[in-house]
Amino acid sequence: MVALRFKFAAAGLLVAASGTAIAQQMAQPQPVLRPAPAATAAPAPATAGTLPRTQALFSGDVAANQFPGVVGVFGRGDAPAMVVAAGKLGDEPGAPATDQDSLWRVYSMTKPITAMAAMILIEEGKMRLDQPVSDFIPAFKTMRVQISPDSLETRPATKPITIRNLLTHTAGLGYTIITKGPLLKAYEDAGITPFTSDAKTEAQLRLKRPATLEAFANKVATLPLIAEPGTKWSYSIGLDVLGRVIEVASGQSFDGFLQQRIFTPLKMNSSYFQVPASEARRLATGYFIAGNNRVPLDPGATSVYLQKPSFPYGGAGLVTSAGDYDRFLHMLQNGGSLDGVRILKPATAKLAMSNLLPTGVIYPGAVSATGGTTNPQGFGAGGSVTLNDAPGGPANGTYGWGGAAGTIAWVDPVNQVRATIMVNYLPGDKWPLRAESTKAVYADLAPYLLRK
Repeated sequence: MVALRFKFAAAGLLVAASGTAIAQQMAQPQPVLRPAPAATAAPAPATAGTLPRTQALFSGDVAANQFPGVVGVFGRGDAPAMVVAAGKLGDEPGAPATDQDSLWRVYSMTKPITAMAAMILIEEGKMRLDQPVSDFIPAFKTMRVQISPDSLETRPATKPITIRNLLTHTAGLGYTIITKGPLLKAYEDAGITPFTSDAKTEAQLRLKRPATLEAFANKVATLPLIAEPGTKWSYSIGLDVLGRVIEVASGQSFDGFLQQRIFTPLKMNSSYFQVPASEARRLATGYFIAGNNRVPLDPGATSVYLQKPSFPYGGAGLVTSAGDYDRFLHMLQNGGSLDGVRILKPATAKLAMSNLLPTGVIYPGAVSATGGTTNPQGFGAGGSVTLNDAPGGPANGTYGWGGAAGTIAWVDPVNQVRATIMVNYLPGDKWPLRAESTKAVYADLAPYLLRK
């Protein structure tokens, strides 16, 4: 068995894929990746409902065979959302064209949704931002901190882990894509792998992974912390643990709470922890890019996401559509409501998208390929927050996050602009789609922005 590790957001991941299976796939003819074509003349200016630069970018990337297909849903104020699509859901013959209803593995773009579920409960007084997690999960009452990354020797923690810490990756928890040395092995041995990549890997990981969210959270509490709570930003499984806190605080299952309080009221009818068999044709094939070849890791028609997960992974478990995720962002853009339905009060939504890092802690930028921004910013509830205006780009207060497989989503409340971009290839930073698409969208919308 050859371990293949690649990075992912929010949903980070460690993929222990079968070397033999990959080798067999590589032996078959694979799409050969080509560099993007040279830039052509600038597209015509945007008009209402069109994004010519963004369309040219997407169409050019697909024509260059960087990925089979891509789709973006973009919004400005309360005008009808704009859909930009190119290509197909996979390399398979007869694969459907991408559209706003296509289904994608969003990995760590699950994190902002989990975070807003927690903010609902904070608003209702069922938990507090700085409340100890041990009030909900007693196993976290007495935590220990790793003394050195080279050993599992520990000392008692002097601070409790709080809800704020889970929301902002400052709890001192690890992640298999970030943690190293003996603590990484301890995570793997304990089955702390809350993600799904493909059927063969999933079967292996379930041999050790806790079978329920409660058991998972309790197991996490037995492992050393990498830092004192509230003292360091480190990408983590905090949002997965938060899923269990939400269960205890709400008295509902985590996935049931999301369905009742977010998905159903926002009419997010294509958001799943388990994709129904009837919807399999809408699911994109997940790819792993090895060298100059694109290898199908998880074909949509037989995807592991058609199976029930061990438990709902609050950090990386969702499959959803660009149209659904746009409705989630539209709610945040509007200060917590959409189409007359309120999910959060304006003050709560504003708080969630503000810099919530503990005093003295900075967000240095995420490791590339995790899906998060790599430049230093603030950090809010489950996503990064810009602290300065970018000339010709996102305004101060823009909130968002990405996923391991190249997806990205953000909302700019000042400019009343939002974007959701879906692709499915690993590693997600193989192509500069995130940065290029953000630049293209703002160039397209420049005449309409509230802040020039």
